[in-house]
Amino acid sequence: MGKSKSSVEPLLFNGIEAFRLQAASGATALVSRFGGQVLSWRTADGCEQLFLSERARYDGSASIRGGIPVCFPQFSGLGDLPKHGLVRNRVWTPSGENCRDGYALLSLAVADDAQSRTLWPHPFRAEITVAIQDNRLDVELEVENTGADTFSFTAALHTYLRVKEVEQIAVQGLRGLEYRDAGDGDRIKRETSVELAVDGEVDRVYHEASAALLLSDGGRHLGIHSDGFPDAVVWNPWVNKCAALDDMAPLDFRRMICIEAAVAQRPFLLRAGESWAGRQSLVAI
Repeated sequence: MGKSKSSVEPLLFNGIEAFRLQAASGATALVSRFGGQVLSWRTADGCEQLFLSERARYDGSASIRGGIPVCFPQFSGLGDLPKHGLVRNRVWTPSGENCRDGYALLSLAVADDAQSRTLWPHPFRAEITVAIQDNRLDVELEVENTGADTFSFTAALHTYLRVKEVEQIAVQGLRGLEYRDAGDGDRIKRETSVELAVDGEVDRVYHEASAALLLSDGGRHLGIHSDGFPDAVVWNPWVNKCAALDDMAPLDFRRMICIEAAVAQRPFLLRAGESWAGRQSLVAI
């Protein structure tokens, strides 16, 4: 019996337009037009790798809690725009797909409009490309300055990873890096641990984090690599902040860790007519 073919198919997910990607290996991904957001990624063994809150809202009133939200042109509250920018609550348009050699690929795009320019006066085009193959997920964000003036931005792929128990995970690859600790008054610190463990709130931006990271979760391991994104964010809201979020259950913090590819420490300057791209790759080992 031969392998099934790779495919990209439209569907409705909780009432919103989405696409289901399937690789020939059996790996799948679900990508929402709302936010241009990956909502699910299952490896070829059927194991879900991303966290998606059961209380996530799909009515367009807020971004969808979980998966891989796209933050642009502002990461978090680092500026005067709404938190995490302008595109995670917009409907993106399909801009391309490809299914061959065992992988499935989908691109979605969004551009400035009259509403976005009332908050941020710069013409732009952003495109997200999602590709799956075997036990690998690649997500690339490309930004083009379609205006006549230079603009600066921060950005992130706000990746929510599903874990069995957050207090039993370990993240390797951060030792020696400087980081801004948002959970401790934005103090600048240096990571001294060979393995980062989580036993309380974690909200850190690691600077110049170019090395690959490894998430260990019991017998499961996930390699995490970014290209073009200079920083890495590690976030878990822990007990009190999780309880304050109405789109997360009180114990959801135990089942997730965000490890994000980001442009956060220094805004990126993009000249008129130029483009920038950054990618995060996740590989189940």
